[in-house]
Amino acid sequence: MTIQLRIKHTTGYTYENGAAASYNEARVTPLTTSDQYVLRSRFEVTPTAWSMEYRDYWGTAVTAFEVHDPHEELTVVATTTVETSEHEQHPGDVAWEALDAVRDEYCEFLVLGSWVAPPPSLVPELERLRASSATPGDFARSVGALVHDRIRYLPGATSVTSTAAEAWDAGAGVCQDLAHVMIGALRWARIPARYVSGYLHPSPDPQIGDTVEGESHAWVEWWDGEWIGHDPTNDIAPGERHVVVARGRDYSDSPPLRGIYSTEGVSSLFVNVEITRLR
Repeated sequence: MTIQLRIKHTTGYTYENGAAASYNEARVTPLTTSDQYVLRSRFEVTPTAWSMEYRDYWGTAVTAFEVHDPHEELTVVATTTVETSEHEQHPGDVAWEALDAVRDEYCEFLVLGSWVAPPPSLVPELERLRASSATPGDFARSVGALVHDRIRYLPGATSVTSTAAEAWDAGAGVCQDLAHVMIGALRWARIPARYVSGYLHPSPDPQIGDTVEGESHAWVEWWDGEWIGHDPTNDIAPGERHVVVARGRDYSDSPPLRGIYSTEGVSSLFVNVEITRLR
């Protein structure tokens, strides 16, 4: 099935004492892939900013922009219409030995950095699953189910800087945390795995014309002869409700908005995502 979604992502900062200037990067524009096609996209910054667009090392569309005038608030509005289809995935179920051939090519997706490294308390579970998994695909699917079952989705239980180990030990987190835990578990088994960020329409049956509150979402892809996706938060394969914005090693490669600014006070981040099915 093919559907068309309009995504309006509003984000930015308010400054307690105003900002003299700010320099930022936004990763909020969906990609055109084999499963989705961007029909139109608009990016607006208030106050007016100098901007440029480029593709980063991971292939993500980035808008870099600078505001040189004093301002009390910075607002970024990205509006995109994208056509999505059911993701065609063919579980390769390659043999464990086949992973040796891609360890150099995908070495960056095998690093157990601080964001994703599994805690000691998870390792016995992984050893058990590894012993009973005939293929990397079997292991990956078992890990996805384990993460979904053992980590409760609970906004506020973690922060944007929380690690996979912290989320696992707490037994709660958000989509970013579940993705990090799954990625770390796969890399522990020497399976290349990468972080995917984007959007998810929250309704299993989106109705045409209805605008719903959404949010940024995160899931996982692992290499199994080709890249195979899994959403551990919902324990499903990505489908037409998923919209890909960025891929990378972990969250640090794909934050929707980050930058630096000059101010004498504190700042507050605000985010609002609206998703409408158009057809």
